[in-house]
Order: sequence, then C-alpha cells, then structure tokens
Amino acid sequence: MYHPLTHDDQPLDHIEWSCQPEVAAEARDVTYGFIAGLSPAPSPHTSQNLVLVVSELVTNALRHAGEVTSLQLRADRGSLQIVVNDPNPAPPLDRTPDLTGRSGGFGWPMVQRLAERVTVRPRAGGGKAIRAVLARRSA
Repeated sequence: MYHPLTHDDQPLDHIEWSCQPEVAAEARDVTYGFIAGLSPAPSPHTSQNLVLVVSELVTNALRHAGEVTSLQLRADRGSLQIVVNDPNPAPPLDRTPDLTGRSGGFGWPMVQRLAERVTVRPRAGGGKAIRAVLARRSA
C-alpha cells in the first residue's frame, strides 16, 4: 500500500510518496497515482518514462534481491526522483541483452538512458538504494 508523505508546510510543488510493492504492476499503479497528483502534470512522454523507469527498477530488485524494501517517488519543480531500496548490496551489472528474451539485460541500460542521473549507494544496515532523476517537463 502507498501513502503520500506530503505535509501542510511543504510547498505545493513538492510531493513525495512511499510504498513497498510486491510486484511491478503494483509499483506502476502507485506511479500512475503519483503522476495524477502532480500539478502541473508532466508531459505524456515524461510520464511514460517515469512509469518505465519505476517498473524496470522494481522488476530488477525483485528479480535480483528478492524484494523491494521501499519505493519512493518525489517531485519538485524541476525533477522527478525515484528511489528503490532493496536488501542486496550488489550494484546492477551491465550485461549483454539476451535477444531471445529469456534472461533480460535490457532494463538497466534503459534506466540509464531515460534518466538524467542514476546513482547506486550502499545503505546503512545492508542493501542498496538506486536513485534515478528525470527532468520534469510539463504537458
């Protein structure tokens, strides 16, 4: 389940949501809800990129770490930020994509291409946090 983390004293141009999705479809649903709450609304292209990056990061965490410990979505006037935390300390690896579709290899390069910045940091207590930042372009 998700919940907005906004506070009355925050400016209207800042919003933050957090959840712990168990499947990528849940993360996409949360992201669509997050987008619906943004004003001004991001462009359709930016919205699609945000959903795609969230879906790929969550799918990778579920596949390689077994779970997502948290998904955080944040927006301010200039950017949209995604933070996916998982219990596996190993960073994502660049690998040759499997053109048969059996073992993937497309998601991480796609995330790196769609985001303006991507960082991977170890978390205190174990695991890692992957943060992707997209430019916020309005509709």
